[in-house]
Amino acid sequence: MNSAPQLDSVWPEAAPVPRPRRGSLARRMVLATLVFGLVFTVVAVGVRMWSAWRTHVDAMTTELGLIDQVFQRTLAKAVWEMDRDSVRTQLDSAANVPAVGAIELRVDQPPLPTQVQRAGRAPAQGTTLAPTLRRELNYEPYPGAVNRLGELVIIGDERVLWHRLRDEAASIVLTQAIQTLLLAGLVMWMFNRSVTVHVREVARHLGRLTPARLSQPLRLGRRRNAGDELDLLESGVNDLQDKLSRYLDRQQRFEQDLAAHRDRLAELVAEQTAELVAANQRLEDLSRSDPLTGLANRRHFDETKELEFRRAQRTGQPLSVLMCDVDHFKHYNDVYGHAAGDQCLMAIARVLRDNFARAGELVARLGGEEFVVLLPGVDLPRARQAAERLLRRLQEQALPHQGVATANHVTMSVGAAEFDPETMDRFDQLLSRADQALYRAKDNGRHQVAD
Repeated sequence: MNSAPQLDSVWPEAAPVPRPRRGSLARRMVLATLVFGLVFTVVAVGVRMWSAWRTHVDAMTTELGLIDQVFQRTLAKAVWEMDRDSVRTQLDSAANVPAVGAIELRVDQPPLPTQVQRAGRAPAQGTTLAPTLRRELNYEPYPGAVNRLGELVIIGDERVLWHRLRDEAASIVLTQAIQTLLLAGLVMWMFNRSVTVHVREVARHLGRLTPARLSQPLRLGRRRNAGDELDLLESGVNDLQDKLSRYLDRQQRFEQDLAAHRDRLAELVAEQTAELVAANQRLEDLSRSDPLTGLANRRHFDETKELEFRRAQRTGQPLSVLMCDVDHFKHYNDVYGHAAGDQCLMAIARVLRDNFARAGELVARLGGEEFVVLLPGVDLPRARQAAERLLRRLQEQALPHQGVATANHVTMSVGAAEFDPETMDRFDQLLSRADQALYRAKDNGRHQVAD
């Protein structure tokens, strides 16, 4: 009896815990935090920059308003008094204020044409980002008499806005970057301390598992009963080990039971196989033999004739065929009955079998009262001699057959033919020639051999 295989021999050896190919969970967590922090920083910097820009624009608008308050009265007096030098001096002075990009004075006193004076660096039409302040320029020479002199346009300096924003942007970006890095570092430290080390311990424990170590539970070096996911993982691994241990115990018992019955099953299979082989052989014999006469049937003959025909073609050896037909057999059945007819055919089959018993010779029943004999290595003269010997032995049997003109006993007509490689390339041609010879034997009076 074969012994059951030991579980240790099929259990895979403990392998070292492989290192992650794509980085640890902590690194991936930090990378995700950094990506999120970068996106958050970009959004936060954008929002704060927009807010700072609006603050600086409002501040510059206020500054432009103060400049207007400072210069408007003196500038209006200089225009009223037509003091061109004073007007130019005040325009240049106002344009030199850092928040001012340009200042423009439009004097409109009909019927005189409109006069425009300008000072500063900004383009005449102003900019799309810096604020622009437009005020009517009025002068009151005495109380109650307000005269409109024109329009004063103060254009803010966009470069000053950008310079102020750039200084503040550096502080904003630096602050957000420091916050992001600190957050990523904190996440990595917390993740390593609370998750990564324990996950690695679980991996090492699983890598060392063998059937003998299934009883050793997993113990993580952390505070007991934390009630988190790692506790669930630890409990699940231990529960899985218990179930696997019980399963392996049952499996080992099953293997032992199987080994106890294996030899008996092998013996039974061997016995059944031998019986099946014998039955198959009998079935094969039945499928290749005629059930009434025991001679080869048409299937067996068809298989053999092709083999012998190809051998004759290949080697040049002679091959002959005898077509045999019982004379007046229908009349025999009508007179003596079908049961007697079957007995007659069985007797003829015995004569055929005894007469053609050499190795390679094949006698087959094609159907009814028709038989065929395959004679490898036999030429036509020897085949004719064998056929005549067959007729003599059949005559010696003296099977009675009354009421026919041929003879008062059972007779047979035989047609003989030999393979001719010059004119025949198929066995059917040889069989057809033997069949034609058989008809000649019948036409010539039956109970004879024709070729």
